[in-house]
Amino acid sequence: MSAPTMPTFWQACIFWLKIGLLSFGGPAGQIALMHQELVEKRHWISEGRFLHALSYCMILPGPEAQQLATYIGWLMHKRWGGLTAGGLFVLPSLLLFWLLGWLYMRFGQLPSLQAVLWGIKPVVVALVLAAAVRLGKKTLKNKLLWGVSLLSLLAMRQGVDFALILLSAAVLGVALMHWQPELFQATSHNSHKHYGAALIDDHSPIPEHARWSMHQAVYTLLAGISVWLCLMGIVAQCFGGDSVLTQISVFFSKAALLTFGGAYAVLPYVNQAVVIDYHWLTQAQMMDGLALGESTPGPLIMIVAFVGFITGWQHTVVTDPLLSGILASSIATVFTFLPSFIFIFLGAPLVEASRDMPKLNAPLTAISAAVVGVIVNLGLFFAQHVFWPQGLTQALDLTALLLTAVSLIALIRFNVSAMALLLVSASFGFVVKQLI
Repeated sequence: MSAPTMPTFWQACIFWLKIGLLSFGGPAGQIALMHQELVEKRHWISEGRFLHALSYCMILPGPEAQQLATYIGWLMHKRWGGLTAGGLFVLPSLLLFWLLGWLYMRFGQLPSLQAVLWGIKPVVVALVLAAAVRLGKKTLKNKLLWGVSLLSLLAMRQGVDFALILLSAAVLGVALMHWQPELFQATSHNSHKHYGAALIDDHSPIPEHARWSMHQAVYTLLAGISVWLCLMGIVAQCFGGDSVLTQISVFFSKAALLTFGGAYAVLPYVNQAVVIDYHWLTQAQMMDGLALGESTPGPLIMIVAFVGFITGWQHTVVTDPLLSGILASSIATVFTFLPSFIFIFLGAPLVEASRDMPKLNAPLTAISAAVVGVIVNLGLFFAQHVFWPQGLTQALDLTALLLTAVSLIALIRFNVSAMALLLVSASFGFVVKQLI
């Protein structure tokens, strides 16, 4: 086997764009795709270093797959490598949501499109519940963690703030680490598979640009905050402090800091804000956006691009609604992902230097347990709107309920591809509505 060679910056750009175009299947599918391409096929990074980077990304708020791409891009080609890797990971999805947003606003009420969305929505409910089941199998290893998850579910049902639930879980994890440390045994990665020599191998020296220093950390933090403040100031100056675009930039900046556990965990918070607090979207539009988000490449949190587009279109801030939608969608995306880049550039050098984070396992495990309850709550919330689209006092949609049950069994028992299910269910919805 020939030794791997370091790709040029532009070769890496083409690779990350390819990943962005093919990144279907949620974070699990995206991480598996990157592992196959980076570790098994191209040998750009060893499995040990890949999993080490992934461990750090998993404890951060934000989409772990996009952050992992940013981390590896940074490790290979410095900050510009990280910016292009993370940016190209989401760019195809952003452009696609501009197109889907335009189609939705122009033709979304056509019976044929509504029929397709009707077929997809029950599968979305199944995907959310399946995500909770999979995370629960990995996380809920004892009765105490089951209790944390149940309390989280009950707290969400009572309207307790999402950030408070996560903070409480983290504090509980730290406290229990001293009382019963065996509850938080870290997952061992000592049995890594070996796929041959890699460019960034287990024992490769840390690149010069990846070495941690206090000076560099302070510079990165100040630069990141300065960029955020400058962008926020530009939006407020151009469109006014009370404009919907300024509200979008503030809200999604805050949401970006709360996305522990992935998009499914933060979607209840986003749903509450955009539908109930700000009235940017209707509940039906939010459900349609989630159905489209599950069917497109890129992180599921890219539903923020759809939310921004519909908000901009309906609250026209420039003369053309399409341009207004594109502008609002871009602002929502930038402020959602900007913190991810700051976290990687700030923390990755320290992670490379330490290569060991056992003390973080306790709060991470407790947060993960709480996130299981949050995701179950999200599934129940979506189920209510899918099974009783006209309200709880109206008739139950038995076909949608049956489709969710079949999809859930297919996902959990037979490990059927999410994309295959979505395609079948979309076709099923289209055919059934034509016959009714």
